[in-house]
Amino acid sequence: MTRDIFKPSGRIQFGIFFQGVNSGTIWKAAESGSQTDFESFRRIVQTAERGKFAAFFLGEGLRLREHLGRPHALDVVGRPDAQTMLAALASVTTNIGLVATQNTTYNDPADLAHRLSSLDLISGGRAAWNVVTTDNAWTGANFRRGGYLDHADRYRHAEAFVETAKRIWDSWETPSGPAHRVLHQGQHYTVDVTPRLPRSPQYRPVLFQAGDSPEGRDFAARQADVIFSAHPRFDDAVEFRRDIVSRSVAAGRGANAVRIMPASEFILAATDQEAREKKDWVRSLQIGPQQAIAYLEQFWGRELSAYDPDGPLPDIDPVVEETSETRGSGFHGAKARQLADQWRAEAKDKGLSIRQFVTSRTARIDSTFTGSYNAVADHLAQYARVGAVDGFNISPWLIPTGLDDIVNHLVPELQERGVYPTEYRGSTLRENLGLETPVRLSQQVSV
Repeated sequence: MTRDIFKPSGRIQFGIFFQGVNSGTIWKAAESGSQTDFESFRRIVQTAERGKFAAFFLGEGLRLREHLGRPHALDVVGRPDAQTMLAALASVTTNIGLVATQNTTYNDPADLAHRLSSLDLISGGRAAWNVVTTDNAWTGANFRRGGYLDHADRYRHAEAFVETAKRIWDSWETPSGPAHRVLHQGQHYTVDVTPRLPRSPQYRPVLFQAGDSPEGRDFAARQADVIFSAHPRFDDAVEFRRDIVSRSVAAGRGANAVRIMPASEFILAATDQEAREKKDWVRSLQIGPQQAIAYLEQFWGRELSAYDPDGPLPDIDPVVEETSETRGSGFHGAKARQLADQWRAEAKDKGLSIRQFVTSRTARIDSTFTGSYNAVADHLAQYARVGAVDGFNISPWLIPTGLDDIVNHLVPELQERGVYPTEYRGSTLRENLGLETPVRLSQQVSV
């Protein structure tokens, strides 16, 4: 078997994405817990570890989301600093990986490399970095920088950042030293540093990446260990795998070098019928009347509270030409009037009210697995057999109990089929994901 031919592992793994700010988490039901109390994080990460999950994944929010110029009040609130929370969770877990989303645009590579090394050492080699970029001026204003980084340069900047961090982690000749001085002088930052911490048991933090543009995929194929993808549907996942294998081989890496774990939602029950009924309940609580109106207001750019959530879409036009990023990237850059015309026509054609239409737009239709434990396990086993993915990064719709049915019922079904781990392979995240030890980069000065 050559390194440029992909070989399916026949296994899948799970990660959990504790989302924080979003409309997919039910935050107002009696069963909903706090999004900020440590107890919520402890409860769900220990459930995930009981289910042999590979990783616990935290997002990042660099500015409080806004709605029509005000703080957005109709969503969950909660994104404690990822590295702080993961350091605390390291003390109550033993095997599960700890993934921190950290932005390359507003961090310093020497400082971030040191903090991630600290998490990696504290956790015994379980740290990972989800590499993200930001170029919008709205987020940049929070850092007094505005839109200083051009969109076209964001991955060029990120690549220099990641390579500098890797050189810092690679600067040790041996695990105990000596370490080399690392220099970088570029357009956006200058680094002259000798690392202050030795290597962790897994050599250096595992790198996740989630960009889906051609540039993002190439960046991941060159730099990442795991891709947090947006392609969970089977045929789409198979095609995405083929594309990433091709890009990885072109980048000089092995066909199996990059793991793929798409975002996903699971709505499960003992029978398919019960699961469908459960899904209706989940959707009714994810998008209520106020959320439905607020969703349209973001695209219309105006108050729409006079409209009935169970009536047709507004007949008035938006007052903005293009939507902004103040509610997140999913709302950014839409041609508002053109979109309003399309949505009104679609809702009328399908006979959908405002609430029904918004639910159809916001539900994780492409990433939701709904059905009995047995049926979903059979379906996931198909992914494992062909190697469509290496696992799924699950977004629970309820905190902190949203993994209970998955761990108690789905995981045993998958283990019986021989496609899911029954024990952790090792003590580090890199071992548990089956990743090779990184090839040490040269210590050339990067400019």
